[in-house]
Amino acid sequence: MDLPFLYETFLSLVAAVPLTLQLAASAIVFGAFLALGLALCRLSGILPLDWFARAYIFVFRGTPLLVQIFLIYYGLGQFREVRQSMLWVVLRDPYWCAVIALMLNTAAYSAEIIRGGLLSVPFGQIEAARACGMTRFMAFRRIALPLAIRQALPGYSNEMISMVKATSLASIITIMEVTGVAAKLISETYRAIEVFVVAGAIYLAINFILTRLVALAEYQLSPHLRQPAALPSTSTGAAR
Repeated sequence: MDLPFLYETFLSLVAAVPLTLQLAASAIVFGAFLALGLALCRLSGILPLDWFARAYIFVFRGTPLLVQIFLIYYGLGQFREVRQSMLWVVLRDPYWCAVIALMLNTAAYSAEIIRGGLLSVPFGQIEAARACGMTRFMAFRRIALPLAIRQALPGYSNEMISMVKATSLASIITIMEVTGVAAKLISETYRAIEVFVVAGAIYLAINFILTRLVALAEYQLSPHLRQPAALPSTSTGAAR
């Protein structure tokens, strides 16, 4: 095992970690807002909105993410109307094409996770909030949404981990994140095993930290599930 080469490879790949985290964070944050909108469309009871959300989720969950990236980066640029529009300022940049593809993809999966969390909120708590004089929006913001986030967080953490790993596909469109730099090093050194072992270890470390942060968030959001602190026992021989 060539330790100096592994160390140099590690330094090269670590330099690309901020771009990987930026890609993942942007996709997760923007995708969360889009997923919330899709989940609300599913639960709205309005058929056009419901069918639109169903069709969106079906398309983006049923097609490979790599195909979606190719269609956005290479496909949209084939239309002259797109190249002559203001959208071209964004779509000609591979970074934003990757963010858009990752965002649209994760929103399709996250929408069903959020919908399940919203459906798990007891209806009695919503009725109690309305009986206290809260509007529907206030009851949703103060009661339904916090409870839904707590219920959906374990499943949503899996989607966040998937997004971190999915950023590796951005290297296909010339983005030099961790996998892109790894591919460049392999083309220069022809030492694929060592480079990919280091890259895999970096992804593993990122996801380990992410899972610990999610576990901490679950702990903070679930105080009712913790064991109460034991009261100090009083001495049986104390004087009356």
